[in-house]
Amino acid sequence: MYSTLLLEIANHVATITFNRPEKRNAISSQMIADVLSALGEVEKGPAHVAILTGAGKAFCSGMDLEMLSAISTQSPEQNLEDSRRMASMFRRVWGFPKPLIAAVNGPALAGGCGIAMLCDFAIASEEAKFGYTEVRIGFIPALVSLFVRRQLGDKAARDLLLTGRIIEPAEAKTMGVVTEVVPAERLMARAHEIADTLLAASPTSLVRTKKLLRDSSAAEVDSDLQRAVAENASIRTTANFREGLAAFLEKRKPVWRHD
Repeated sequence: MYSTLLLEIANHVATITFNRPEKRNAISSQMIADVLSALGEVEKGPAHVAILTGAGKAFCSGMDLEMLSAISTQSPEQNLEDSRRMASMFRRVWGFPKPLIAAVNGPALAGGCGIAMLCDFAIASEEAKFGYTEVRIGFIPALVSLFVRRQLGDKAARDLLLTGRIIEPAEAKTMGVVTEVVPAERLMARAHEIADTLLAASPTSLVRTKKLLRDSSAAEVDSDLQRAVAENASIRTTANFREGLAAFLEKRKPVWRHD
C-alpha cells in the first residue's frame, strides 16, 4: 500500500518503518504523503501506540537529494507549497493523538532528527547519530527550530541549529534529544517494553492526556509554524542557498558569499 514505508499492526501496537534503505530513508514528497496517510490509518485503527523506526542502517537522513535538486528550479509558489507539506508532517507527528515511540536505529539528521525528537519517546541505538545540518548547505532549520527550542531550551537549540554539528547518542540524551540509549540489538525490544507500559494504561486516558498537552501550546506552535514556512521558502531564493546546494550535490566545499 505504501511505497516508502511499511506499516504493521499487532497487539494494539503499530510499527511504521521508513523503507528506503538505499536512500538512507531520506524524506521525499512521497514519503511525506505516506507518513501522513499511515498516521491517519493508525489513528483510526485498533493500535493504541505507534513505533517509528527505519529499515537498514539509517533512521532518516533528512531531505532526499532528488527533492533538494528540484528546489533550485521551483517557483516561489512551489517552494512555499513544499514548505507547507513538510510542516504538515512535523505538525502531525507533534500533535498525533496516540503515543509515538521513535526507535532510532541509525543516523537521524536534519528533518529525520526532527521526526525522532517530536515523538513522545525517542530511544536511540548506540549506532545512532543526531544533528540539524541545514546551515552547512546554506539552508535553514526553520520548521524544526521552534520544536527544538521548546524541547531543549534556547541555548541548546542555538548550539545544535547554528553549528549544524552531529552528536553521539550519549550527548543527545544529555541534551534531551532522546530519552534513552540502548545497544542496537535491544532497540526494538526496548521500544516494545515502553509500548507495553503504555498499553497497561487506559487508552482513553492516553488520548486525553496527549490532547491536554497538545492543546496547551497548539495555537503558539501553529503561529510559529506559519512564520517558519515562510522562512523555509524564502531562504531558497538566496545565492548562498544555491551555492550550498550545488556544493552538496557536487560533493565539494561551498564558497560562501559574504555581502
